[in-house]
Amino acid sequence: MTVSLHRLYSFRRCPYAMRARLGILFAELKVELREIVLKNKPAQMLAISPKGTVPVLELAEGNSSKRFVIEESREILEWALKQQDPQGLLNIDLVSANALIGRNDNEFKHWLDRYKYADRHPELTRLEYRQQGEVFLQALENLLARNRYLLGADISIADVGIMPFVRQFAHVDRAVFYSLPYPNLQQWLRDWLEHPVFQQVMIKFQPWQEGDEIVVFPSGSHCNSK
Repeated sequence: MTVSLHRLYSFRRCPYAMRARLGILFAELKVELREIVLKNKPAQMLAISPKGTVPVLELAEGNSSKRFVIEESREILEWALKQQDPQGLLNIDLVSANALIGRNDNEFKHWLDRYKYADRHPELTRLEYRQQGEVFLQALENLLARNRYLLGADISIADVGIMPFVRQFAHVDRAVFYSLPYPNLQQWLRDWLEHPVFQQVMIKFQPWQEGDEIVVFPSGSHCNSK
């Protein structure tokens, strides 16, 4: 009997979905990938996760048809690394890592969204939103002034959890970002953008439709779903 793969609903450009895919890659796991279109979310995803946001990981339990769902990117990242962690991304102070990721999700993401979509939030100017977001960037710069990665000499769950959001901030206006006084953060991001794992995360897949062959991630290979 064929063992079912865990199934990941994802959207390539979403930083939360990038975080989940990074976790799966660093854990050296394989999943069935279903790339979605945000304007046309598949009914199969909405049936298991009515909130309609990505990523969504549908866990297959061995050979049974029973599945469980993880709906938050941070939980998917942690779940993946707890399955196996060959590069030791959890071998750091997890209290500090969780605090930093929490600050990213609860503080930085707020200002990032307003900086990116300043026209939708006229309460402040784009410059003011950027400056609010820079408070967190400065905190990251301070950490990277001491170590190559956020919490030490090696990549940790903190780097994986935060990098997609710094990337999104930088891409609002790349010229502005690389003119800011954060040389260590800028180099950290450049290194990430060239990292083979991140480049594999950003491979494009066609949006999934019912009846398509299964796409296995990270191999990108296909197999018949029947």
